[in-house]
Amino acid sequence: MTQPADPREPRTLDVTAGTAQLLTRITSQLGTQLTRLHLNAANGTRRPMSTPHLPTLVAVAHGSRDPRALTTVNALLDRVRELRPSLPVRLGHIELNAPLLDHTLAGLDGGDAVLVPLLLSRGYHVKHDLPGAAATAPHLRVRVAAPLGPHPLLVEALHARLTEAGWRTAHGTSRSTGVVLAAAGSRDPDSAADTRRTAGLLSERLGGVPVVPAYASAASPTVPEAVRALTARGRHRIAVASYFTAPGLFATRSAAAAPWLAAAPLGAHAALARLVLHRYDQALTTTPVPAGSSQLVPA
Repeated sequence: MTQPADPREPRTLDVTAGTAQLLTRITSQLGTQLTRLHLNAANGTRRPMSTPHLPTLVAVAHGSRDPRALTTVNALLDRVRELRPSLPVRLGHIELNAPLLDHTLAGLDGGDAVLVPLLLSRGYHVKHDLPGAAATAPHLRVRVAAPLGPHPLLVEALHARLTEAGWRTAHGTSRSTGVVLAAAGSRDPDSAADTRRTAGLLSERLGGVPVVPAYASAASPTVPEAVRALTARGRHRIAVASYFTAPGLFATRSAAAAPWLAAAPLGAHAALARLVLHRYDQALTTTPVPAGSSQLVPA
């Protein structure tokens, strides 16, 4: 690549760079621009990056009795803070772990907050619990960001976890391999549609290997059922990709059903941290809403 004559000018993106590299650069550039030029809720004017009133990013985790879940979520948020040091970041849980979301919101002094669900698809929690929590905080102007999935950055994280578990590029050309994408599950059809979309993206990333979505609860097929379905198609080397943000009961059960490789949950992967900020930045492009109200940002 030829170096620009003026070193102050940005370099042209290498067209041979991989999808993950391009997404990383674009997301980083977008986040920087939006942080420097976020909208003033009162009059629509733009404030510089030095403002002390950046909307607080409130990451919303589900909660788990598995102690590894809280450790993992905190590690993920540490990565988010490293990527955007000036951004105030807080954590709230829907259930099972402290701090609970309503306590986190009550502890904010006022101003703007963006709830970023650490959830991978649309469902009851995103559509009802988060807007409901926002409505209980009349001292805040709250936006509710879209869930993390589906998104290509999630697929990069899934691929990385499979690789860590032993998946190799050559497996993508084998007629004996298959993957089960193990997700939590929901009765909401939008949630299943989101998971199917991720399964399709992961299949493309793996070179066309069949990827079957499966669920730990509330939907079918289950992980064992998906394994049997792939086996019936002649796929005897079946890996389970863990479509969970953090370790927990569902992730453990899903991994136990893997007849071959079992990938770890997404965890504190760098791509996941970038995606959290991407969803936050998307929410910032919407018009602030009155105190006590909420706005769900489409994915």
